[in-house]
Amino acid sequence: MKRNNVAMSTTSSSSVRYHSMRKDKDGFIDLQFERPPPKVPKRAITLAVVLCVLGFIMLCVGILLLTGVWIDQKYNDRTWPVLTLGALMFIPGAYHVRIAVYAYRQFPGYSYDDIPEFD
Repeated sequence: MKRNNVAMSTTSSSSVRYHSMRKDKDGFIDLQFERPPPKVPKRAITLAVVLCVLGFIMLCVGILLLTGVWIDQKYNDRTWPVLTLGALMFIPGAYHVRIAVYAYRQFPGYSYDDIPEFD
């Protein structure tokens, strides 16, 4: 039976230059452990900013309703729902905005992989 040794044959007219990659003692190459550059989840960061801003506005309105400074006392029944919704929007929005800012400034331990992305 005749074997085809195409891979073994070399031609001197080849313009491709091959070089062996340096291996460590354990046989692994450093390139296989490098991470690709992180993908920035723009939609998730936009949603986090919107939640943070709207939550902050609702918290301010709720505090003004609670104290009765600028908003009339006849709207007192809306105070606790506005404060609750404001807190429910502000807390996760501020948390994810903080992670995005820290990942942008490349603080150790923070990356864009910590922010869930929407496909």
